[in-house]
Amino acid sequence: MSGATGASKKPTVKEVALRAGVSPMTVSRTLAGGANVSPEAQEKVRAAVRELGYHRNENARSLRPGQSSGLIGVAITNLGNPYYGNFALGVEEVVTETGRRIILGNTGGESARERQLVADLKGRQVEGLILVPAGGPTEHLMPERLGDMPLVLASRRIYGLDVDVVLLDDVGGAYRGTRALLDAGHTRIGYLGNVGSAFTGGRRFEGFERALTERGVELDPELIVREQQDAASASAGEATKRLLDHDLPPTAIFTANNRNSVGALREIGRRLRAGARAADMPEIVSFDDFELAELMPVPVTIVDHDARQLGREAARLLLSRLDGGDRAQDPPRVVEMPVRVGRAVHV
Repeated sequence: MSGATGASKKPTVKEVALRAGVSPMTVSRTLAGGANVSPEAQEKVRAAVRELGYHRNENARSLRPGQSSGLIGVAITNLGNPYYGNFALGVEEVVTETGRRIILGNTGGESARERQLVADLKGRQVEGLILVPAGGPTEHLMPERLGDMPLVLASRRIYGLDVDVVLLDDVGGAYRGTRALLDAGHTRIGYLGNVGSAFTGGRRFEGFERALTERGVELDPELIVREQQDAASASAGEATKRLLDHDLPPTAIFTANNRNSVGALREIGRRLRAGARAADMPEIVSFDDFELAELMPVPVTIVDHDARQLGREAARLLLSRLDGGDRAQDPPRVVEMPVRVGRAVHV
């Protein structure tokens, strides 16, 4: 029994300091944000935290006014989308190296819910916020509302808001994905995307349109549907039905995100079960990978990227504001991450 008691003993700040070869005060400052602590000392402390499995006593810390919470807020638009689950894992992977934790919230892509969630996270005294913007009014994200809490935007930019942003190569990825369809001989290409006001929706449509224009292929408005916004992909399925019921249906469809892809493929699957031939169904290019893409009954090309890496990069940008010393005052940065275009294995 005495051995079990010893095994359950939690490491202390003093033990972390001893392992790192620094003072307990340096450990506390590092875990509180790193102010006035050299990068070398911070790395030693974080390594000791990982090795010892140290966790701060939040109950005790909450009794000390002015102490940092050790929490990072992460607000996403669709908790049901595996893409954002991987994104959040990437954020957490980097954040936990500093002894912090994340609080994850879902806005559902609604600006009112985003505003309330940001207020709730501020109330929990998060040290910083990583946000996938919902779109709409942004007064709640302005510096005068957030105070000194740093904000990093992911996937989408808000013009007029000077904060760090990590984006994807939306334009280039959509351009290359559409070119792949054109190279395969398709000229009637449908488009399923988000509402035109969405940041990523606009950028991806720009790449799609550019590819068609360069090849001299006229853009057919009847093959363009940019109204999908629901998380369940139902509207994408309805849009695909309208496209395929057209007198001259598209031979290929570009889907601007994975929820649109799933909705389109559900409609294709429904038609195949009703007796349609796979050869008569459109080829798909999907911006974003999705579950079981390699098992789809029609050819699927993926404009792919690492959602977890996107989360890691967003977390690094935020931590550089919190722990970066002089770098915390750098001008806002925009990081654009690359994408890959490749055919899913078709079985």
